[in-house]
Amino acid sequence: GVLADMIQPVEEDANLVRKETDDVSLKCSYQSTSSNILLYWYRQRSDKAPEYLLYKGAKAYSSSQSSPTDTRLQSKTDDTSTELIITGLKLTDSALYYCALRVTQ
Repeated sequence: GVLADMIQPVEEDANLVRKETDDVSLKCSYQSTSSNILLYWYRQRSDKAPEYLLYKGAKAYSSSQSSPTDTRLQSKTDDTSTELIITGLKLTDSALYYCALRVTQ
């Protein structure tokens, strides 16, 4: 059989309501047999195209990361999950957030 790479939201984090100025953490769990992992975060505001936020590596790539598009954003990763942390929430952070897994060569 073929072992596919997988990523999905951690369910209790799937639909969050928070107040402005709060901090929030969104989490996705992933599985991959590869060690060359990059984990991306995007957000999609209503009726808009998805926008790229940042990436952070994991496993062999754990020291690899991008500068976030907003200084209030940061990501943490480990061997099974990626977390997006947003500090000082603003109303404009209201959106659908996507995590994505990329296996590099």
